[in-house]
Amino acid sequence: MDRADALRRQILDLVREYYAVAHAPAPFVPGTTKINYAGRVYDDRELTNLVESALDFWLTAGPYGQSFEKEMRKFFGAADFLLVNSGSSANLVMVSALTSRMVEGRLLPGDEVITPAVTFPTTLTPIVQNGLVPVFVDCELGTYNVDPEAVAAAIGPRTRALMLPHTLGNPFDLGRLVPLAERHGLFLLEDSCDALGSTWDGRLVGTFGHMASLSFFPAHHMTMGEGGGVIVNRSGLNRAAQSMRDWGRDCWCAPGQSNTCGKRFEWQLGDLPAGYDHKYIYSNLGYNLKVTDMQAAIGLAQLEKVPDFCARRRANFRRLYEGLRGFEDRLLLPRSLPAADPAWFGFPITVRGGLSRLELVRFLESRRIETRLVFSGNVLRQPGFRDIRHRVVGELTSSDTVMNETFFLGVYPGLTPAMLDYILEVFAAFFAR
Repeated sequence: MDRADALRRQILDLVREYYAVAHAPAPFVPGTTKINYAGRVYDDRELTNLVESALDFWLTAGPYGQSFEKEMRKFFGAADFLLVNSGSSANLVMVSALTSRMVEGRLLPGDEVITPAVTFPTTLTPIVQNGLVPVFVDCELGTYNVDPEAVAAAIGPRTRALMLPHTLGNPFDLGRLVPLAERHGLFLLEDSCDALGSTWDGRLVGTFGHMASLSFFPAHHMTMGEGGGVIVNRSGLNRAAQSMRDWGRDCWCAPGQSNTCGKRFEWQLGDLPAGYDHKYIYSNLGYNLKVTDMQAAIGLAQLEKVPDFCARRRANFRRLYEGLRGFEDRLLLPRSLPAADPAWFGFPITVRGGLSRLELVRFLESRRIETRLVFSGNVLRQPGFRDIRHRVVGELTSSDTVMNETFFLGVYPGLTPAMLDYILEVFAAFFAR
């Protein structure tokens, strides 16, 4: 063993020791310890991977990134998987890829994309940024997913795609919407940022659409800090998606490689001179949306824990559901469809019977229980989206209800049985007043 290897082992042993001392969980004190709706769950493996990648000093996407992409391709059985710097960027890559000349039947400015009004802003923004027209439909209370009947009614002569999120990890009705997309020849994009590990009829969500997005932000099912991914289920789309992620370039060389195609100086595209270096030919209006290798190193450690993370989310959800059933006259509790097995991102609740959401949320927050709204509510009421070009089909009644009366609690793996018991005690105290 040379000196560098010995020093590396010594450093990593110290990192493990440091983790045990500096990252030990603090005891839970009801009413004092804040119960977050989400957070990082990790151990010494994430820290040692992070330090190892720093010692390698690759920095930009490299060996760890390539390993992570390979493992995710296996996890989903996907044609390809592209690592990007956020779930928002994953959505941008998906939509932008469908506008590329590399894609047969590509989307053109003015084409319509059906999407729910209850959404996350960066599920919608790529549609607008690419000159496409979002067509908004209502959601269903309880599942908080898009209403399949509304989607069917919204299809028109310029409809080319569906951009649909699995809201809070709850799979939308894939049994109806996948055949609908196929029947009308529509691209189907799954926003699976909240839904890693959720399944439909035993099959992972993110594997049904042409492409799907994931987020690895700390609030999500696994994390690498910032980060996201694109699951590519149709092999003809991976080159366009990679190009959009990698500056829009035509070249598909991996990092550190220069002549994968074997004819680097033999291309002629567009109005370029013959023999122009293929690494500097740009066929799309792309971006640089890659991650660092240090992030990917964390992701590899996290990926091993995804099955356990998902099991704990499901267990935490069940505990809250059973504990809140006694208040169903005032609270609409969440539901999933029979074929769905959600790895829940959160526990959505809609108040009813004249109950004030604000009053309940303030009561919970004052007792150190963190809450969140269901993203944008009806996004067309958000100031940044009021003037976008769009079409609405049907009434957005349920979307307005979500905006005014719905919120969610956390179910992430960091919640302990004592924390869940305390949450239920606080609800009981609220309704006993």
